[in-house]
Amino acid sequence: MRKAALYNEDFLEWTQQQAEYLRAGYWPGLDVENLVEELEALGRSEQRELGSYLQILLMHLLKCQYQPERKTKSWEDTLSNCRDKIQDCLEDTPSLRRFLEDPEWLGKYYRRACREAVKETNKPAETFPAKCPYTLEQILDPNFLA
Repeated sequence: MRKAALYNEDFLEWTQQQAEYLRAGYWPGLDVENLVEELEALGRSEQRELGSYLQILLMHLLKCQYQPERKTKSWEDTLSNCRDKIQDCLEDTPSLRRFLEDPEWLGKYYRRACREAVKETNKPAETFPAKCPYTLEQILDPNFLA
């Protein structure tokens, strides 16, 4: 079966075959084009995972700051859990930190967090700052707004 055909018809079999070829050093058998695509997709997946935890964390920080009277143990647990998950992401893949330090990348997830905070608090969008009001240190600090 051609390399690309197996990739399209039985992805699991393709991954096992490619792993075998890599272990054996059988370079002619490698489906380089699809391997590159899959490796890039893995990197994007790591970024999305980090972004997802960041978005939830930022939304809960906003809720805690702008609706403190409704703060619950569940919110505190979510803050703690998201911070732990972000820390796990950074320990497993230290190069992800550069995304957290990128104002545009952080801004994208902050804007999404604001949209969710508006829905959950029933407060007008203008309640929340247009730009993320938290430093990275505050976002990751287990005691900040906890």
